[in-house]
Amino acid sequence: MADSPIIASGTVTTLLGLTEPQMVRFVRAQDWPDYRAQQILRWLYQRRARALTDMTDLPMHDRMALSPSTKVGRSAQTTILSSQDGTRKLLLMLDDGLTIEAVLIPDEDRLTLCVSTQVGCMLDCGFCLTGRMGLKRNLKLHEIIDQILTAQDLLSSDEHITNLVFMGMGEPLANVESLKAAVTALTNKPWGLGWSRRRLTVSTAGLASRLPEVAALGVNLAISLNATTEEQRRALMPAASEIASLKSLLAACRRYPLAPRQRLTFEYVLLADVNDHAADARRLIQLLRAMRCKVNLIPFNEFPGSPFRRPSEQAVLRFQSILRDAGLDAFVRKSRGRDVLGACGQLGELPSNRPSLTLTPIETRC
Repeated sequence: MADSPIIASGTVTTLLGLTEPQMVRFVRAQDWPDYRAQQILRWLYQRRARALTDMTDLPMHDRMALSPSTKVGRSAQTTILSSQDGTRKLLLMLDDGLTIEAVLIPDEDRLTLCVSTQVGCMLDCGFCLTGRMGLKRNLKLHEIIDQILTAQDLLSSDEHITNLVFMGMGEPLANVESLKAAVTALTNKPWGLGWSRRRLTVSTAGLASRLPEVAALGVNLAISLNATTEEQRRALMPAASEIASLKSLLAACRRYPLAPRQRLTFEYVLLADVNDHAADARRLIQLLRAMRCKVNLIPFNEFPGSPFRRPSEQAVLRFQSILRDAGLDAFVRKSRGRDVLGACGQLGELPSNRPSLTLTPIETRC
């Protein structure tokens, strides 16, 4: 992240947007001792403070002096859409009026949070609603972290997030500096959330040149593949295909350094009569041969205006069976939150000329 000055005359400093080195410079600018940096960071991350006045172990006169020139950086308004299957979609309004989405997904003994890294997306994958929005802008560090802290605010006493996936709106590797800073904060033990890097997964639609930066983070990597030929990939994922061909992407995956018990995840959205044929499955086997990996099969989650259809359960199981018979670990990902457009590929704004869906009850928090 850029090492720019923290405070300038007339500006407001967003505390949640500061990395640890930046926070140290911030407290030094106030002529405070360095230990104040971790003190403030603990309030932000571990106690989820929403205002400077909440930080009760800072002297009152210091808190009052800083209040006009600082803010925490938490969203003032969050709307929760509750699915019939227990999934909760969070819509967070940003300072500029734009909205981002995160999703809490329950599954037996796991609770996964799906987090966004951009408003919209720089890519134009045809099967993804977010891609139809185009890219509005990258999210800042505090806007990524706020999704996680807000989700934690919603949990009951017997709930805790077990896994976090950067698979929401946007291409995470197109906002890699904010992603790195977020991972650092999430895994920091003294003042951050102290999560194991094994619980974090970064997904990419194929920015092959940036895979080494994911490897350096020590988190899990998921590659959104969805095609078994160059022609098919260009048709389904034109922008991603232009950035990296199928051949170059898979070559980068083969070079990817894996820890002894780690493996790559390849995600494959199954589209009825497009990429769900037996021939596609056989080509996928060849593409992934000798890789230490697993495949997550994702039956297409429909949204208004999409030309694609969800394949039948029979077609999905047939595709999975072909992969498994060849020795590939292949799993069918359950579609969660479809009734609130919270499933994979459904995040984002519906075009204004498309019919909307009837959503389940809404709760608004301020």
